[in-house]
Formats: sequence, structure tokens, C-alpha cells
Amino acid sequence: MIGVLIFPDFQLLDAAGPISVFEIAARASGKPLALRVLALNAGAVRSSSGVEMMARDFKSANAITTLIVAGGAGVSAPSRCPATIAFVQRLARRGVRIASVCSGAYVLAEAGLLDGRRATTHWGRTRDFVARYPKIKFEPDQIFTHDGNVWTSAGISAGIDLALAMVTEDHGEEIAQAAARQLVLYHRRSGGQSQFSSLLELKTPNGRFGALLSWARENLDARLTVEDLADRAGMSARHFARAFAAETGTTPSKAIERLRIEVARERVQSSREAIELVAEATGFRDPERMRRAFIRAFGQPPQALRRAARAG
Repeated sequence: MIGVLIFPDFQLLDAAGPISVFEIAARASGKPLALRVLALNAGAVRSSSGVEMMARDFKSANAITTLIVAGGAGVSAPSRCPATIAFVQRLARRGVRIASVCSGAYVLAEAGLLDGRRATTHWGRTRDFVARYPKIKFEPDQIFTHDGNVWTSAGISAGIDLALAMVTEDHGEEIAQAAARQLVLYHRRSGGQSQFSSLLELKTPNGRFGALLSWARENLDARLTVEDLADRAGMSARHFARAFAAETGTTPSKAIERLRIEVARERVQSSREAIELVAEATGFRDPERMRRAFIRAFGQPPQALRRAARAG
């Protein structure tokens, strides 16, 4: 049985998206839907949109084998609620598969389930999440992560991707594809893909290095070494590297590689341009270097992403 944990001011799609996936997958597999919405207190629970969902209390969770924790504007309350944290920890000790959608990751983090694990959450919460939970192996560019029996997903609609991946694990690729088609998804994103917000917006929406990164994104075919960037910023290389890391949460070289990956992915998926030319235009120079960067970021080489985009 699948449980979906909600709370006052939860994000409606965080719960409704996965619920719809499991409903359609159950229909495609010919098996009855076994799903229960849970909350600290039984009854109607108001989402941030004002729409309510009916929930049962935690005593109804005995048969649950998968728990999905929604996120939303009200997530701070359940993440500080001893009863909610104890409930999640109890299910984890029992071997239940536990997942979060969007900021629901805060509940899992407070329960200690993410320490030492790979995890993600909505890109807009990156800096706060990393600062609060340094023991977590945070992966900001992922649609979802799967580390052992614990799953996390990025912002809101990424809960649908996570649920489809769970359907694949439970029922196989054919049922997951059938569910994706019924949902009229253009294509089903893999967990290794970017959250599709630009890295500039992700890390420094209004920071002092925003203009520099915007310039870098338009000049990816240049060398863009730390020294080059520091010179353009009017700083010494050493001071620039320290200030940049403090501001953005990453090193200049990693930021440039991510910008290159982002632009290269767009060109690989949207054109028939030769991979060698994409590598040259985005500053990778060597196609093999770009291939290794893609595998680190997406778990797949450029050619595989291109094939998947065409198939979609």
C-alpha cells in the first residue's frame, strides 16, 4: 500500500501528481489501487491553494510499504513536529520505501534519513537546504534521486517523475510507459536529467556574480579559467575563488562546466548538429571530455540523450 503524507498548506500537485500516476499504473496493470492519504490529524487538510484533501491519521499506516511525503509552503510545521518525525522514522525502521516530493525533503532530513545519502529538492531551496543539512550529499541538478530505500524529488511536477520511476521498479517499464502515455507526457524524464532551471537562476538569482555568469554563458567557447573570470570580475584569482564559492555554493570551474553541460544538452537534444561541433562550441573542445561530463551529470552520453529526445 502507498501512503501520501500531507499537512496544512501542502502543495496540492505534490500529492495529486504521484496519486494520479499510481492510479493510472494500477489500471494499466489490472491491479486494484492500494493508496491512503495520511496526516497527523484525520479529516480535511487544506492545501496552499485552498483545495482540501481527506486524510486518515497515522494509525492507518500499518499496511503501508511506500510513503511519499509532500512538500509545500507549510512544510516547516511537519519538519518540526515530533510526532510526524517519529512516524517517518518508525516506517523507515520497518523497511518501508520512503520518498519526498519537493520540500518534503525537509521532513526526511529532520528524520535523519538523508544523512550520508544523495538527495535533492526544489532548486529554489538549494542554499537553505545545503546550509541546514551539511551531511547530505546534495545533488541540485537532479529530477529525483534514489539512494537505497530513500527517494527524493525536485520541485512539484518532479513528483510525477519519481512516481513513474517507482512504477517502473514495481511493475516494469511497460506499465510505466503506459502510465506516461495516459498522462500525455511529452517524454518521461530520467532521474539523471537537470531540473531545467538555468544554473544561473538556481545559484545566484540576484547575486553579485550573476552578470559574470550571464556573460560566461554567452562565451562558453572561450577558455573561462578561474584567472579569466577573476580578471573580468576585477578581483585576484584567489579572492575571486573564495568569494565565488561562498556566494554560489560551488567552485568557478564546476559552475562553468555546469553551464557548458546545460547549453550542450539543449543543442544535443534540439538539433542534428554533430557532437564534435557541440563540444567545440560549448568549450569542451574534446568530445570525449563532453561525454564524461554528460555521464557525470545525466548518467548517459550525449548520443543517448539525443536518441531519447527524438523518441519522445
